[in-house]
Amino acid sequence: MPKFQLLIAACFLFLFSCKEQKHYDAIIRNGLIYDGSGAAPVKEDVGINADTIAFIGDLSGAKATNDVDAKGMAVAPGLIDMQSQSMESLIQDGRSLAAIKQGVTLEVFGEGESMGPLNDTLKAVAQKQQGDIKYKIEWTTLREYLEYLQKKGISTNVASFLGAATIRENLLMFNNRAPDSAELNKMRLLVKKGMQDGALGIGSALIYAPGTYAKTDELIELCKVARGYGGVYISHVRSEGNQLLQAADELIKISKEANIPAIIWHLKAAGKPNWPKMGMLIKKIDSARKAGLDISACMYTYTAGATGFDAAMPTWVQEGGLDKWVGRLKDPVTRKKLLKEMGEPSNDWENLYLGAGPENIICTGFKQDSLKYLTGKRLSEIAKMRGKTPEETILDLIVQDHSRIEVIYFLMSEDNVKKQLQLPYVSLGSDAPSMAPEGVFLKSSTHPRAYGNFARMIGHYVRNEKLMPLEEAIRKMTSLAASQLHIKKRGALKTGNYADVIIFDPSKVNDLATYEKPHQLSTGMIDVFVNGSQVLKDGEHTGAKPGRAVFGPGLMK
Repeated sequence: MPKFQLLIAACFLFLFSCKEQKHYDAIIRNGLIYDGSGAAPVKEDVGINADTIAFIGDLSGAKATNDVDAKGMAVAPGLIDMQSQSMESLIQDGRSLAAIKQGVTLEVFGEGESMGPLNDTLKAVAQKQQGDIKYKIEWTTLREYLEYLQKKGISTNVASFLGAATIRENLLMFNNRAPDSAELNKMRLLVKKGMQDGALGIGSALIYAPGTYAKTDELIELCKVARGYGGVYISHVRSEGNQLLQAADELIKISKEANIPAIIWHLKAAGKPNWPKMGMLIKKIDSARKAGLDISACMYTYTAGATGFDAAMPTWVQEGGLDKWVGRLKDPVTRKKLLKEMGEPSNDWENLYLGAGPENIICTGFKQDSLKYLTGKRLSEIAKMRGKTPEETILDLIVQDHSRIEVIYFLMSEDNVKKQLQLPYVSLGSDAPSMAPEGVFLKSSTHPRAYGNFARMIGHYVRNEKLMPLEEAIRKMTSLAASQLHIKKRGALKTGNYADVIIFDPSKVNDLATYEKPHQLSTGMIDVFVNGSQVLKDGEHTGAKPGRAVFGPGLMK
C-alpha cells in the first residue's frame, strides 16, 4: 500500500478512535428509553454533559465519570407535578424526598394563592398563620421566592403561576367586592410584572375565599395580560359538584375571551349525585377543543380530595380573613344561620361536607398541639366523642384551632378516575406537598397522594390495571405537562434538553402510602438526575440539590 494511503488510513483510525473514546460526565447504558413522546421504547444509551443531554444512541465505546447500567430498567424524562403544594415544605426540607422517590423533577405551584407578589400586610398575615413549618418571608415578588428556593438548595426544579387571589389581595385584601377601575389597572400591572418575572400564567381557585369573590370579567382581564406574555390560565374551577358543568362553561368563556389556553386543575366530579356528570363534562371539553380552544386538564390518582373545612361552609362567613371568620363562628346568631346552610344542598357555594358526609371526612392537620390527638380521626368519630353534631363540631374545631384545619374528603368514583386518566389531554398533579417521613412532617397526617400519586399511576393503573401502555403514561407525566405549561427543553429525552432523567423498574414501582399510614415513600425508582446531577442513586437520596427556578416564556419580555 502506498505511503499516502497508509497515512490516510491511519488518520481515519485516529479519528474513529477519538469518536469512540469521547468522554461524558454521565452515561446511562442499556436502558429502555421512553422519550416522553408516547412512542414505543427503544434500547439506547444516554450521554450527559453538565446539565444537558448530550447524546442518545450507541455509546458502547465512550467513557464517563459516572457510568450507570440501566439494563432491564426504564429510562424516561423527569416527571412534572402540575399541581404541587410544596411551597413551604421545600423551605423546611429541600430534598423533596417524596417527589424524588417517585421520579418528579419539576414541581409547579400557584393554586389561587402564590408566594408573591406580597405587600407588607400580606407578609404579616402569612407569617401569623404559619403552621408546623416556621420561616421568615425574605422575598416580595414571585420570582424572588423561586430564586430564594434555588439559592437555599432544592432537589427538584420549581415553577409557579401567579395566584389570582393573591393579585386581588394586594389591592382588596379579603373583601367581597369587585375592584374599581383604578384597582383593576393596578392588578393588571401586578400581572404584567409577574409575567415579565417568569410566572407561567394565572392560577385561580374559585371555591375558596377570597378567590371566589372574583367575577368572570375580572379573571378575563387578568388573563388578557398574561396571554400577552405567552401565559396560561389554570383553575380549580368554581364548582366540581352541583355546578360542575356551569363552572366548565366559565373556564371555557375565559379561554375564549382572553384568547388563552386553559387547564382544569384536579379534574373531577365531586359527590355521588354528580358522578354521572363526568361524561357530560368530557363532551363539553371535547366540543371546545374541536372548536379550536386549547382546553386541557390534570388530575391526581385517588378518589379522595384534601383541603380544609373552609370548603364545608359558605364563603360569606369567611369575608375579611381568618380572624373575622373565627369571630363570626363565635356569634350564636351567625352559627345558627351557618349550621342551617351547611346542612342543605346549594348551587351557590361548594359544600364538600354534604358531598362526602361526616363518616367520609378525615382530619389530617391541626395547628394547635392540644388538638393533634385528633389527627387521623374521622369527623363522625370526633363528633361522637364530643357529643355534638358534625356541623357543630366543624365550627368548634375551627375556633379552637384558629385555622381552616386540613381534612380529606372522599368524593369521587373509581370509574370516573379511570375514565379521566385515559383522556389524551390529561396530565398529573399531586395537589400535595412533597414531604419526608421524619421530623416536623410527622406532626400532622396527610393525603397519600403526597407520597404516591405518580407511583400509583405507574404501578397500579399501568402495570396492574393495564389502563394504558407505560409509554402513554410517561407522555402524560412529561411532554404533555411541559406543553401545557409552555415550558421548553424539559419533559422529553432529546439531545440539547436539560438532563432531567429517571431510571426505574416498572415491575417494582409501588405506592405504599395509605389513608391510615400516609407517611410512606414509594418504591421502584432507582436513579434520578436533575439538571445533570444525580439526586437519587440506587434508590437513595444523594443529598444533591441542583434544582432550579423554571420560568415562563414572558421572562423579561
